[in-house]
Amino acid sequence: MGRVVAVMKILPKEIEAFDAMKEKVLSQIQTTKVEEVPIAFGLKSLNITVVVSDDEGGTEKIEETIRTIPEVGDLSIEGLARL
Repeated sequence: MGRVVAVMKILPKEIEAFDAMKEKVLSQIQTTKVEEVPIAFGLKSLNITVVVSDDEGGTEKIEETIRTIPEVGDLSIEGLARL
């Protein structure tokens, strides 16, 4: 079984919820890289890089965990690559 690196883009439900969202995501997910990316008008995305097994459903568990955080508005996978 191999490993996959995934870049996830996470947006808050509201601009004011960004810091709380970031704190909760980082307390629940082990990341290898974290970036705050400005989008427009004060809105930022939290881009995280995670390494997961390439088993069936590789990033699904992490995505489900992130989606349970109330401050998270949207989540997308920006990139995947095998290690």
